[in-house]
Amino acid sequence: MNVEDMMTSDPACCTPDTKLEEVARMMVDCDCGEIPVVESFESKIPVGVITDRDIVCRVVAKGLNPLEVQASECMTKPAITVDIQSSLEDACQIMEENQIRRVPVTGDGKICGIVSLADVAEELGREDSGEVLRRVSEPTQSASNAI
Repeated sequence: MNVEDMMTSDPACCTPDTKLEEVARMMVDCDCGEIPVVESFESKIPVGVITDRDIVCRVVAKGLNPLEVQASECMTKPAITVDIQSSLEDACQIMEENQIRRVPVTGDGKICGIVSLADVAEELGREDSGEVLRRVSEPTQSASNAI
């Protein structure tokens, strides 16, 4: 199975200068926890991502006013992506190696979808999807030093 067969197509995106309040509103409206950040809406070239955790750890926990912050100030960069022609196994490997729960999908270098652990769980059996989740969730050395 290819990533194209299981991805959420045409995900909501923002640009580096998008206000964080708008990014958070997109997450609510789209019922998602990650918004890809693109160079521009015309190019759709990924430059990073913003997760709900990025907002909490990089803005709220540091006492910054989220109403005064732009996407560029708290996004995770560079964007780790998977190509639309990649296999499900490739996507799982990228998630495991980078300990990420969602990965934007690109075609010709442009955002065209997103794959999440929930998508993986729907495609894989209980045991296999549980193994991917375990590997993505393993604590890292840097995680123990965070905040």
